Amino acid sequence: MTREEALELVKHHLHNKNLVKHCLAVEACLKGLARRLGGNEETWGLAGLLHDLDYELTEKSPELHTSETVKILEKYNLPAEVIQAIQAHAGRVPCQSPMDWSIYAADPTTGLIIAATLMHPEKKLKAVDLEFLKRRYKEKHFARGARREEIEKCVNLGLSLDEFLSICLEAMQGIDQDLGLA
Repeated sequence: MTREEALELVKHHLHNKNLVKHCLAVEACLKGLARRLGGNEETWGLAGLLHDLDYELTEKSPELHTSETVKILEKYNLPAEVIQAIQAHAGRVPCQSPMDWSIYAADPTTGLIIAATLMHPEKKLKAVDLEFLKRRYKEKHFARGARREEIEKCVNLGLSLDEFLSICLEAMQGIDQDLGLA
């Protein structure tokens, strides 16, 4: 599957533009992490882009999240590691590989970064730096949906929290226009 085919599939299954942007953000983070960790950027990017493909379908039945994605993707003959990572991000299967841990930790991180951007006086991704992001991260009531305990699993990648957040922030800054935060 090409990236273009994956994006078309995402746009076909996700009608909420913010969900599409979330998938783009996770894709960017996974590509950045693949570069840092020696993974295949294209493969990791596909996992990030497709990870919430069934979100709208399973929204009222979260226990089914990713199972419908697996069914949708069966006919595309994707690498098993992509399917594994998609399931791992939602805790359906245990994280085993760096790609699994990356998607597990990056998924909530994108929400934290977006929320921090919207709180920044400039409301632009490129205006956010690690110091600003870390201050927001430490506020318990800020972006509660960005589960800190999942983000902190980045240690399973051999990365400090600062390095992990920097990689994700830089990756998302690289697609700030696609995210509507330029």
